Amino acid sequence: MTSTVPNAVQHADEQQPPITMFGPDFPYAYDDFLAHPAGLGQIPATEHGTEVAVIGGGLSGIVAAYELMKMGLKPVVYEADQLGGRLRTVGFDGPGTEGLTAEMGAMRFPPSSTALQHYIDLVGLETSPFPNPLAEATPSTVVDLKGESHYAESLDDLPQVYRDVADAWNKCLEDGADFSDMNRAIRERDVPRIREIWAELVEKLDNQTFYGFLCESEAFSSFRHREIFGQVGFGTGGWDTDFPNSILEILRVVYTEADDHHRGIVGGSQQLPLRLWEREPDKIVYWAQGTSLKSLHGESGEPRPAVTRLHRTAGNRITVTDADGDIRTYRAAIFTAQSWMLLSKIACDDSLFPIDHWTAIERTHYMESSKLFVPVDRPFWLDKDERTGRDTMSMTLTDRMTRGTYLLDDGPDKPAVICLSYTWCDDSLKWLPLSANERMEVMLKSLGEVYPDVDIRSHIIGNPVTVSWENEPYFMGAFKANLPGHYRYQRRLFTHFMQEMLPADKRGLFLAGDDISWTAGWAEGAVQTALNAVWGVMHHLGGGTDAANPGPGDLFEELAPVELPED
Repeated sequence: MTSTVPNAVQHADEQQPPITMFGPDFPYAYDDFLAHPAGLGQIPATEHGTEVAVIGGGLSGIVAAYELMKMGLKPVVYEADQLGGRLRTVGFDGPGTEGLTAEMGAMRFPPSSTALQHYIDLVGLETSPFPNPLAEATPSTVVDLKGESHYAESLDDLPQVYRDVADAWNKCLEDGADFSDMNRAIRERDVPRIREIWAELVEKLDNQTFYGFLCESEAFSSFRHREIFGQVGFGTGGWDTDFPNSILEILRVVYTEADDHHRGIVGGSQQLPLRLWEREPDKIVYWAQGTSLKSLHGESGEPRPAVTRLHRTAGNRITVTDADGDIRTYRAAIFTAQSWMLLSKIACDDSLFPIDHWTAIERTHYMESSKLFVPVDRPFWLDKDERTGRDTMSMTLTDRMTRGTYLLDDGPDKPAVICLSYTWCDDSLKWLPLSANERMEVMLKSLGEVYPDVDIRSHIIGNPVTVSWENEPYFMGAFKANLPGHYRYQRRLFTHFMQEMLPADKRGLFLAGDDISWTAGWAEGAVQTALNAVWGVMHHLGGGTDAANPGPGDLFEELAPVELPED
């Protein structure tokens, strides 16, 4: 899902500051906070060694635990499934598939994710361009709509109607959402201007769907244009599965170029949390040099198992019961798993949160998502068709069941991987009852209609791997996506780390994770909310930041998200 952007911005002078995920809701410079030599803050020496529960071993939980450890606290990580959360990289069964991987969750990361990039660099991982449709790294793209296919190496190769749709989207953003003005303000980190533009848009658009926003634009007066945009879109594919969501969700993505210039993590994204788990920081307080999260978790080096109960006990402590029956009590805890877990998988006291926060958790709307990958003997799609001179097969966007098909290789003479289908929401639910092999058969049939002369099956060298995140017991969905009218709920969840606003008996448990962030579905949101929670725990235990490097809570009053009236 992505946009094109107005040409004046898309081809901006390279001397302009880069776009980063700086706002628009909370324009705090998390990247600068991480890079500052003063560090993220410190706690009183009397608190060194204090245990803090971190529930969820996805990226947010591991980042929070890593930073708490560096401060001299002892994070106790609980993980129901496997470290990494939706940074899940899997291999394949079968000879010839060694070293091949499939990204079941996050697989592409925008350069604007600068706080995420801090940790990618920290653990020594590399990234490479991701082959999105029509991207520079993608040899060719086929757009297949209503039974008609078009081969393209750039947008200019597509029929005029597709360029008209791209122009309509650009105009829609400009006229309805001050795109260039906000783009400039985010580049320049002009906080007053960002807040001015966004406050007006939040008030005006909180009740508007994405589709309604398009329909109100003169540029999208044509149903045919809206249909093409929804089914095919640009950059990372169609937008129609997002049409019922709040337009504010979409604007956050396009303003910050979260949808563009994507890169993949070489060797798989799950390496990031796994390497942080084992990393021994150079600068660490209280703990001996050579300490890691792994070493703090005993001889096994493994996190504690799933949390089964959370409740408050005397002295406003947080008491955690896990699947082994172990009961531990903490002065502070961070919950980073998807918030719906608090409604079903974990027995919770109502006293954990104020009632308005429970309401926000209950109203959280999750998107479904499914993928299926197969290993192949080589990147045969790079073979040239003798009749046409074109690539035998291309990255494919279609209105057929597969929707998006991605071709992933590491060189012409090596085994490679095809993501036969990547789908969302209703398109994902269509796959839910089918086994991996049943899914593959439907996908091969669908792609066979687009490429009748290509025998994809003959190149497959191992069994398919698949995921439906809505059916994963510890996730129940891919990521949060606010519906119209949900802004107030999202604000409550994001600002939960500012606990001086809460009654004294509701403090000490902090929410984090990408679904608490304004940019759910992006790893940057997981990192940012982890840093909010670290600041919250530090503050809760009597610590603070260096005056030269104020944290997100220190600047909250001047950067606080827009507050809409409740009455």
